Amino acid sequence: MTVDRDSIARAAHRIASHVRRTPVVDVAIAGIDRPVTLKLELLQHSGSFKARGAFNTLAALPGGSLVTAASGGNHGAAVAFAAQHLGHRARIFVPEISSPAKVARIASYGAEIVQKGANYSEALALCQNHMAESGAIGVHAYDAESTLQGQGTLAREFEDQTPDLDTVLVAVGGGGLIGGIAAWFQGRTRVVGVEPGSCNTLHAALAAGTPVDVKPSGLATDSLGASRVGELMFPIARAHVEKVVLVGDEDIRNAQRHLWRSAQLVSEPGGAAALAALLSGTYRPEKDERVGVIVCGANTSMDVFGQLFK
Repeated sequence: MTVDRDSIARAAHRIASHVRRTPVVDVAIAGIDRPVTLKLELLQHSGSFKARGAFNTLAALPGGSLVTAASGGNHGAAVAFAAQHLGHRARIFVPEISSPAKVARIASYGAEIVQKGANYSEALALCQNHMAESGAIGVHAYDAESTLQGQGTLAREFEDQTPDLDTVLVAVGGGGLIGGIAAWFQGRTRVVGVEPGSCNTLHAALAAGTPVDVKPSGLATDSLGASRVGELMFPIARAHVEKVVLVGDEDIRNAQRHLWRSAQLVSEPGGAAALAALLSGTYRPEKDERVGVIVCGANTSMDVFGQLFK
């Protein structure tokens, strides 16, 4: 297996009947000459882009398989949803920092939940122990070829919907989404990563020339809080990601507010991070540059979301 345009195209055909073709919408942003195109992947099954990679992995398994995953929430929900849809059994390991809304969504898809560990890395270690003891099939959140291929189908779809894109802004956690997107575009469209300054796995890796450990913290930790970028995506990012820009927690909150006020969209912090780069000026397009933004997740509670407007 590999992660390239051919494998992503095959993944797109494999999962076509299982995932939504999510819409795009153009929005005006002050100071930017052309409309910005939002790819509304927060409307995907289970509330995030993660369903693409989950279905690409699980569709190849025999029915009734025992599958397991570690997740801050969104990947776990996607694996649980795909497992329920395809007739598999799922056990999902989530850290103690996971939001109650995300844990509830995982449970709603019938998965067994184990909530232990202070962060994603600790939950992953527990998941790996379970795999060794039970023989369960692991579904990695970002560092697996089938995951990267599945996430790359988003870029293939976006390009079909908006073929004149110059640049795509993508939030980064462990790197599965941006790795798949960069593998599809391969430099034909610029790919720019966006990370919270306190969850800067790819920024730190590119600076060091190799994946390195960071200590994630802050508002978007439950979705972008990987402590190390994936080994498989890193060569792709080094070759095909133009740069990574950093945003702050208040920038992300402002992006969440903007999505609600301009398009009545409820986004989780990580889902709004890419837009935060434009609104804050951390990423400044050139004159007439056609920019696309991945709005990648919606899994937050209305109580938490409502606090943004108080």
